[in-house]
Amino acid sequence: VEDDYSITKPELKVEINNQKAADLGISIDSIGRSIETFFGSRSVTKFTNDGKEYDIILQSDLSNRKDASGLNKIFVRSNSTGQLIPLSSVVSISESATAPFLNRYNRQRAVTISARLGGEYTMDKALNFLQNVVKEKLPPEVRIAYKGESEEYKKTNLGIYLIFALALLTAYLSMAAQFESWVHPFTIMLTVPLAIFGGIIGILVAGSSLNIYSQIGLIILIGLAAKNGILIVEFANQLRIEGQNIQKAIVNSCKIRLRPIVMTSLSTIVGVLPLILGSGPGEASRLTIGVVIFSGMIFSTFFTLYVIPVVYLMIGKNTQRIDAIDIELEKQLKSSH
Repeated sequence: VEDDYSITKPELKVEINNQKAADLGISIDSIGRSIETFFGSRSVTKFTNDGKEYDIILQSDLSNRKDASGLNKIFVRSNSTGQLIPLSSVVSISESATAPFLNRYNRQRAVTISARLGGEYTMDKALNFLQNVVKEKLPPEVRIAYKGESEEYKKTNLGIYLIFALALLTAYLSMAAQFESWVHPFTIMLTVPLAIFGGIIGILVAGSSLNIYSQIGLIILIGLAAKNGILIVEFANQLRIEGQNIQKAIVNSCKIRLRPIVMTSLSTIVGVLPLILGSGPGEASRLTIGVVIFSGMIFSTFFTLYVIPVVYLMIGKNTQRIDAIDIELEKQLKSSH
């Protein structure tokens, strides 16, 4: 861990006893000007010689300016009595160290801390640790701002949630257009939380964290999980159009669609195994994405066959596809002829 705050510049602090200085008739201005003259320098007048002008500068001898003990040799004049009084009688001196310069970030004084992640620590764990330390150890007015990779991580972390919400909305609206219904897409979307839950279980088992790679895997799961629900609900609607009641239609749909659901899910699960078992550069990121999809698909496939039929029976019993109305009209026309 490194920082750009280096306390290497020696500093001498002079604290004036205001009450004592007032009692002795010594002004704060005379104390400041005396220290400035002896330890710094002060131009008091000019001297002209052979047409050339020279500055006359007052300053103490170098030997008296090498350390703090030189302050004990300074005397200031009292405004009330006119006597010279030792400066050490009205001031106290302390030595400390300070930074040679103070950096700023966003126009505020700031200390930049940089570090390299070691072991199995992730960016998320490191930033959470930093936030806890700042909250527990530092004053409440201290704030954290991010730079470099941590800034990019924070921006990406916020953007990924927006992308996740848009992915859900896009999937829902696409299915609403496909099924011409607002209810059936809702039934299918209930498989998404199951897949997300399975993906999080995979993250915990793998010892990973909710980082950019795992979030990408969760977004992928939205489409993969909805696929199983679409197969069941779409075929159930077709069976209802053919005249089957809702309960028989959904049961037959699950039986008939079991094989394609298992086949597509297994192909996806087997397809991500190289990401989990692979090694080499980028192993951790590939493992995270692979584990999320692997565990999410297992949970989604298993529970879809139970959740979708139950929800379909509960909220879909009063729904039907629009083309069922056309079929009913055709039947009435045929019966009239």
